[in-house]
Amino acid sequence: MRPRAAGTRIGYADIPDRVRAWVEQTLGAPVVGTAEQIGGMSPGCATRLRCADGTRAFVKAVGPELNALTPGLFRHEVTVLEHIGTDPLWASLLASYDEPDGWVALLMEDVEGRHPDLRDPDEAEVVLEATDRFVDRLAGLGEGLQIATLEGSLARYAQMWPHLPDVPTLPRWAREAAPRMQAALEDLRQAADGDHLCNFDVRNDNLLLRPDGSLVFVDWGMSRVGAAWLDPLVLRLEWAELPLFDELVTTSPALAALGDEHVTCFLYALGAWLAHRTVSDDTGPPGLNEFRTLESARFLAGARRRLGT
Repeated sequence: MRPRAAGTRIGYADIPDRVRAWVEQTLGAPVVGTAEQIGGMSPGCATRLRCADGTRAFVKAVGPELNALTPGLFRHEVTVLEHIGTDPLWASLLASYDEPDGWVALLMEDVEGRHPDLRDPDEAEVVLEATDRFVDRLAGLGEGLQIATLEGSLARYAQMWPHLPDVPTLPRWAREAAPRMQAALEDLRQAADGDHLCNFDVRNDNLLLRPDGSLVFVDWGMSRVGAAWLDPLVLRLEWAELPLFDELVTTSPALAALGDEHVTCFLYALGAWLAHRTVSDDTGPPGLNEFRTLESARFLAGARRRLGT
């Protein structure tokens, strides 16, 4: 299954010599083989490395000349990975490189695996069950971690509401539903508090399925501190436009506790937010607004189905 998000990346050979020198110095041997990876919206490299002594690693690197905002996401990820340490459920950080106002690189363990095919019911079940274990493992790990919160993200969605009439891609039904959803969003913000570390980007291109069938979660650039329901809901967004989404929501205890109206509100708010960002923000990497447009349409389609409009 091709990654759902796939931007335009540079290759390992295109990153600065000084960054590649740091990679080889850190790994202790020359790099003799590379395999470029697709998936994700970063314009930087995402490369599996093989060294002359057999050492393997994964490197991701980006500079501000490629996109001004992406280095900040990489620094965010370093902060999180240093905080949570090592676990089979996620790829571990080996080392990081950071130039003030310049290039940022992460060296990580090379996970042997592939993106799961969520169209396959068996693989989808593996991912859903692994996400529940993932959420349990992250309980309390947000305590003391100085990163953005889920409540803060929902507050930004709330600040967007007055601008919705200016979003040309927002359907008429969505405009008519805005007052009801605005009131529901205030309730949802009350349910967002918590000390869980939430990945907030659980989708097929941020998951790797090992040959033994175990799952690995990668990419923490969007992570938040908040409630336990976030990652189970974000994963299920893979099926947001389908009635299957509604069935899968019932399989999560955290989402059952959250309640159907809050789930619908999150679908609507995220879909509206992405539509708003396509006309209010042009600072993202190439392809991001196209991705936002597609995702917004899927999420709003799911919200419309659930609202019965």
